[in-house]
Amino acid sequence: MTNCGRVPAGWSVLFMAMVLSGCNSSGPLQWRELPPLPDPIGVAGPFAGAHNDVLIVVGGANFPNGRPWHGAKKIWHDGIYVFDPVAEKWRLVGTMPYAVGYGVSITTDRGVVCIGGGNATRHFANVHLLRYRDNRVHVGAMPPLPVPLAFFCGARVGETIYVAGGTESPKSTLATKHFFALDMTNLDDGWRKLSPWPGDARLLATAGAIGDRFYLIGGAKLDPGKSIANKRIYLKDCYEYNTAEKSWRKIADLPRPSVAAPSPAIPYGSEKLIVPGGDDAEYAFNPTIYDRHTGFPPHNYLYDAAANRWTIAGAFPKSLGPDPARNPNAGYWPVVTTAVVPWRNGYVIPTGEVRPGVRTPRVWYIMVQR
Repeated sequence: MTNCGRVPAGWSVLFMAMVLSGCNSSGPLQWRELPPLPDPIGVAGPFAGAHNDVLIVVGGANFPNGRPWHGAKKIWHDGIYVFDPVAEKWRLVGTMPYAVGYGVSITTDRGVVCIGGGNATRHFANVHLLRYRDNRVHVGAMPPLPVPLAFFCGARVGETIYVAGGTESPKSTLATKHFFALDMTNLDDGWRKLSPWPGDARLLATAGAIGDRFYLIGGAKLDPGKSIANKRIYLKDCYEYNTAEKSWRKIADLPRPSVAAPSPAIPYGSEKLIVPGGDDAEYAFNPTIYDRHTGFPPHNYLYDAAANRWTIAGAFPKSLGPDPARNPNAGYWPVVTTAVVPWRNGYVIPTGEVRPGVRTPRVWYIMVQR
């Protein structure tokens, strides 16, 4: 446990004490635990963002009746939760028009833009704008994607949202190389199709933004020639898109593959990004060990754009309590398949997946040490 520094102005004394208890510092990131989502299981793949000073978490999916390799069914959700820092608690305030998860959510001044996503029967092209006012979340329509997409990634560069990759249907056997952009100052033009990156089609990549550049980091491609148990090929290649020049370039590879890391990546200074963990395939394709799986790799990866170099920069928080796990990741709490939300001078990683088929309701608040 280390000194976690100052809590942003406007936080109540009670809430500040709640946040500081359980504080961990690792590398350039300071981690604090917020009250958990009021779902004892938690979800993976939620939309998440912030508007008018409240956190918003929407939808997602989980396995409330056991593990999928034992026959449990994935359940998709439509609930809209908000966390009000004044009330210091989460509330269920409404529902989406349908159950949905694994889309892209981007926080903007106008509200939280929730893009695509899917459920057990279909993927969606729909785009919604979520705004918090009068103690509820208002769900409005925005220009739809050109095609349905889920399991893709996205980030905002200036006033433009970029999304990349994903799959078009729950039955898709291949990922896509779709690359679309939406100018928030000119919604009448809708989404523009742009030239894709030079590497493989992929899903579950991490997006990022530095200045006028969009980043596509890691992810996985699907091999239709493999069985469903091992068709996912984990990637560590990364790409930078210069939005001014409208051109791609390959950048340095990650030290290890990273799939489904919380996205978009966390900005660090003016020329760096931090990717919080991700699945590196160490325990992939072997369901016989899934019941003993003790967690995804905890290390965070830092990209220095000026040097075009990746390094390891700290890790997810470590549990303060006992943990019976028996591998080097024991005691850490890394999550995958969830969002990164800018909020109150920091970032929030809400809920997510901690092991195959297992979610957590934990919510992390992160401050970046400058």
